[in-house]
Amino acid sequence: MPILMIALLFGVMYFMMIRPQQKRRKEAEQMQSALGPGDQVVTIGGLHGTVAAVDDDTVTLEPSPGVQLRFARPAIARVVNSVDRPEEIEETPEPEAENTASTGPDLRKE
Repeated sequence: MPILMIALLFGVMYFMMIRPQQKRRKEAEQMQSALGPGDQVVTIGGLHGTVAAVDDDTVTLEPSPGVQLRFARPAIARVVNSVDRPEEIEETPEPEAENTASTGPDLRKE
């Protein structure tokens, strides 16, 4: 009976903790391997930047124009905007401009 309880406890631990962690790690590795120049990313430290270059183990980010920082690939927490997936921009119709330009006070007599 105690061996059955231990086996059941191990099975529950596997499906509740180990398997989901392996799945998250696999997704993170896929995201990090798909990084490319132009992607907007966030690091694990909270730095937002655009990927300027990608090497085997490092990613060069450009947080602002002219500034480049090198990070290890695992330091990239998430991709905010990918070059492969362009943003869908909703176009809002502009209201028609009425000719309301005033050239001065109205001096007409009524």
